[in-house]
Amino acid sequence: MSIGLKKYLPAAALVGGLLFPAVLTMAQMPPAITVRGEKAVATFHAEGAQVYECKRGSGNKLIWQLREPVAALMVQGSTIGLHYVGPSWQHIDGSAVQAKLVSAAPGATFNDVPWLKLEVTEQRGAGLLSQVKTVQRINTKGGVLQGACESEGAFRSVPYSADYVFLH
Repeated sequence: MSIGLKKYLPAAALVGGLLFPAVLTMAQMPPAITVRGEKAVATFHAEGAQVYECKRGSGNKLIWQLREPVAALMVQGSTIGLHYVGPSWQHIDGSAVQAKLVSAAPGATFNDVPWLKLEVTEQRGAGLLSQVKTVQRINTKGGVLQGACESEGAFRSVPYSADYVFLH
């Protein structure tokens, strides 16, 4: 069972098909996204894409702007949920959350989307995600679009992966 959490989650347990961090060391987490006083409910690996749209920014210059994420949430290679615009996460049991950005920390390279701390603003359903208050995006790989935006309205998708930690 290797989903890239060894550096940040020194111990983990597989319970009922879900990866639960046994120890989440705050000293190992970037301070900007550290969560205090909450416990991890689940950690899921995500594989997907960050979708960008070419739009006019300041000075009427064309720039790539994030439109939405599209990703499968997985445990041991099996899809157990989805991550999509909102940002939102939906579990196979029907529970879902939507969140807003609280803070960010840089990814490992300039090609990696930032690590995030997000505050849940909406909960749906009565399953696993129903009591989640905070979501962290960690261990990001890829997802940053490089290059010029030349045609307003154009779309580009950039593959990415990350781990999402759901806390309450």
